Amino acid sequence: MKFGVAGLVLSLASSAVAHSLGVNHFERRRLSQDVHDPASDDVDPSILYPAYNFTTSVDHFHNESMYEPHSNGKFNVRYWFDASNYKPGGPVIVLMGGETSGDDRLVYLQKGILAQMAKATNGVGVVLEHRYYGSSFPTPDLSTENLRFLTTDQSLADSVDFAENVKFKGLENYNLNAPHTPWIAYGGSYAGAYVAILRKLYPDTYWGAISSSGVTVAQWNFWQYYEAARIYGPKECVKATQLLTNAMDNIFMKNKKYGPTLKKAFGLEAFTYDDDFMNFLSNYGIAGLQGLNWDPAVSSEAFYWYCGNVSSTTIEFSETKSLQPTVEKLLDAGGYGKQKKDLTPRMLNWIGYNNITNIGDTSGEELVQENTQHNVTFYEQHSLDDATWRSWSYQYCTQWGYIQSSTGVPKTQLPLISKLSTLKYQTEVCRSAFGLDQPANTQAINKYGNFKLFYDRLAHIGGERDPWRYVTPLADSQPKRPNTIDEPFFEIKNGVHHWDENGVFANQTTATFPPQPVKDAQAQIRNFVKAWVQEWHQTHYKVHYRPRPFM
Repeated sequence: MKFGVAGLVLSLASSAVAHSLGVNHFERRRLSQDVHDPASDDVDPSILYPAYNFTTSVDHFHNESMYEPHSNGKFNVRYWFDASNYKPGGPVIVLMGGETSGDDRLVYLQKGILAQMAKATNGVGVVLEHRYYGSSFPTPDLSTENLRFLTTDQSLADSVDFAENVKFKGLENYNLNAPHTPWIAYGGSYAGAYVAILRKLYPDTYWGAISSSGVTVAQWNFWQYYEAARIYGPKECVKATQLLTNAMDNIFMKNKKYGPTLKKAFGLEAFTYDDDFMNFLSNYGIAGLQGLNWDPAVSSEAFYWYCGNVSSTTIEFSETKSLQPTVEKLLDAGGYGKQKKDLTPRMLNWIGYNNITNIGDTSGEELVQENTQHNVTFYEQHSLDDATWRSWSYQYCTQWGYIQSSTGVPKTQLPLISKLSTLKYQTEVCRSAFGLDQPANTQAINKYGNFKLFYDRLAHIGGERDPWRYVTPLADSQPKRPNTIDEPFFEIKNGVHHWDENGVFANQTTATFPPQPVKDAQAQIRNFVKAWVQEWHQTHYKVHYRPRPFM
């Protein structure tokens, strides 16, 4: 999904923060001296947790024609585990890797909600990699034909097979397989929707599931992605982005002769396609909201840096002053001549910010190759060495959607991203990489519940300001549900994308860090998971050991 750009010189960060504080509607996380740097105590988790392989079927559904020609083959799914908290009677808690390499999730075995749940319940913590990510590939390449086994249903069957048959090294004397031991799944974002479906389809295998920012609603055109930034972002930043984006759109759509001048002003004259140019500016600007996190060591501050600059009516970059006459002419050409006194410094600051953060020493040709939707040669790649990007692209092109376009934005409001970022433009990858010219089959996902994917011992947790909340059961369009131990349902105040997942070591906490809403959310999770495990012991007809009390 989307991530904010990282990396910024200190002088720009200081300048941007200074100008963003007055208009910022987020509570800023303080980089204060009482917040210990988590990285200083971390041990590389790959050293602590060796990788293991579990062998499962390439094709679990030989009765489904969509997987023809079928395969009788096997392949290895990677997993990692931590048994340091385990005591007899404890559960197995699996964090699903989702649409990335499982390596990226190992830190949660050290700290964060997975480690907290395992400690609270005397359980085994596990990270399980999703098929077609990391090193868990069932096919020799990622050609479109070989991607036919990449569906959520096939991966869910992997997770069931794993729970029912895996043997953890050193714990072979314990029967830790489902249904003889309570298995609980956790996931965030796509993986959050994944575990919600897992709980509903396979309740006898997975005793409970926690869906954090779980996108249970598959939606082809997800124009609402930028609504969180529009509603919760700094008002001056939102307004400036809308007006300047519209001015640039007007140039490309109504006054094209100024297009080359506009690209050159931003240092992006190498971009041949106007839609690529505008998409580049949006991706590395207002789209940074999702990258915010309560932990400075994890968070990308790009959203603040961008907003701080475009909100300022003072020219922040001396290097851009020479462009002032050019920018004034561009605003005239874009239909905003009457507002150029206010908008000129904001546009100059956008140019300066873009030059430092997104261009730097990168050549124009390289920038274009990395940020164009029109690179046919790129779409032809399908080897495991250079085309792992195809995995998630294939999933959203075929089943999930979430195309973040400007198509569909109500006519009563100016879009935050370019009108050139149409649904057709944003789905070029589907057509050119996979030969798909029809919308994704979102019903393949939505049939499991959509906004109403509920089940006992299935928790839904979200962030109040999460761009993805609009396609979760916690969307504003949906009725609020009671928050119970059996079906937890709550939002993290001021939170963004699955803020409950990451954590810090105990000696790094203070009275204000993590923020109280995060502390409260993680405490709720620990408490209801303990209750679920206790319920499992109370309801199962035979217990082979006396479980120890939770500490």
